[in-house]
This record gives sequence, structure tokens and C-alpha cells, in this order.
Amino acid sequence: MSASAAVVRDETIEVGGGRLRLHVKVAGEGPPLLYFHPLPGLTWQPFHDRLAEQHTVYAPEHPGTSPGDPEAIRQVQTFWELLLLYEEAVRALGLQRPAAIGQSFGGMVAADLAATFPLLFDRLVLLAPIGLWRDDAPIPLMQMVAGPPADVPRYLFAHPEAQVEALPADPEQVPAAIAQSTWNIGCTTKFAWPIADHGLGRRLHRISVPTLIVWGRQDALVPVAYAAEFGTRIAGSRVELIDDCGHALQTDQPARTWSAISSFLARHH
Repeated sequence: MSASAAVVRDETIEVGGGRLRLHVKVAGEGPPLLYFHPLPGLTWQPFHDRLAEQHTVYAPEHPGTSPGDPEAIRQVQTFWELLLLYEEAVRALGLQRPAAIGQSFGGMVAADLAATFPLLFDRLVLLAPIGLWRDDAPIPLMQMVAGPPADVPRYLFAHPEAQVEALPADPEQVPAAIAQSTWNIGCTTKFAWPIADHGLGRRLHRISVPTLIVWGRQDALVPVAYAAEFGTRIAGSRVELIDDCGHALQTDQPARTWSAISSFLARHH
């Protein structure tokens, strides 16, 4: 999967009556698209570069995860308040019904925004979102977060042994990178502990925009059974399952993940 690196700029907007400054990464040209990141924070990848070739990508950073602004998370008390802040952010950015992509934790955020504010987006892509719970398909989110870092890849990738740990090349920067990642996960799991069920399952019927749900069949974090769960609860949605693929879809199967998403976005533009 080749793509030229996008020029990414930072925007800061005030939300919550001026209590919170939300940091947003922006890149590309074209119709607007919001991207909501997973638990560890926003890491700009070739996947985002490809999105930026066809869209103006707006990727908000979850409060507290922006380097240099760790205390911002203290301004967000509840998940409901987080949703309100993101809805304010869409208006503050001047976006008129953008497309939205949410991944894992970000998928829960995007899905609940689309359910709570049915006219906010004009289409929705959910990449293995959390947010539902079934006793017969437990999500080992807390085991992953609380367990040793060496175990994390087996939750995220179909072939964890093939993954290279993404740490800075400079050994002196490694402790700071680990501390930032740990803090980021603390900021996001504030709304996912002990399980990330905020009643989303009772609201999904309110989603009224074209929706694509993409899941890896070998997802060891959020079992593939949840793909059908989301699919049946969101009327008219389309579910795509990707073989030989874990939770980190665009890392495990970048070409197939991109194909599914790009054709859906093009068809509904």
C-alpha cells in the first residue's frame, strides 16, 4: 500500500464553554472526514495518508492524550460529556455532515455520536468498535491494559510474532514514549473501565446514515461475534469480515481494509 505522506497540521479549538482546548490533526483536501482513534492515542499512519488523498481528514486527539496537555482529561467527567464535547467540536470546525471513521475505542465514540446526533454525520465506518458486551463473548480489554506490555501484540494482531515494537530509535526517548502511551491509555480507559458499556446497544437503532462495519476474523480483543451484533442493530448497515486479520485491521491487512473503506466512502459520497 503506497501513499505519499500527507502534510499534517495541528488545529486547536475551544469546547466546553472554554474549559477545554481540543487538539485536532488536519490533513488533505476534499470532503471532510472525522477519524476517531483507538485506546493508545492518535498515531498518524499510511492509512491516514491515503484517506487524506481523497478527504480533508480531521483527527481529534482524546482529551489528555495530546503531548504537553495531559491535564485536559480532568475537564471531562463522563462519557456523555465527551460526546457533547465532540459534537461541539464538529460545529466549531465548521463541518457540515462529515463522514466519520472510528476505530476500536474511537468506533464506540463515533457510533454513539451517530446514534445520539443522527444528523451529525452523512456516513459512518466502524473498525472493530468496542461498546457492547456479551457474556458469551467477553472482551479482554482490562487483561490487555493491566497485563505486561509484551502480551499486548497478541490481542491486536493475527500474527503478533511478526510485529516490531514501535519505539523511538533513540534509547533516551524510550521512557518518555512509554510514559506517554501509558498515560494515553489511562485517559481513554477512564470511559472503558471495567467494561466499555454505556448503553450503546440500546441506542444503535437511532443510527440512520449508511454504515460500514469492518472486522478481522481473528480479532483476539473484540471477538468477531460483535460484527453481527452491530450489524443487526444498525438498520441497513453492511458488515465486511477480513480473513487472517486481527484487531489492528489496517496493520494486519492494509490492502483489504483500504479496499473495503474506500469503495464504501466513494459509493456514498
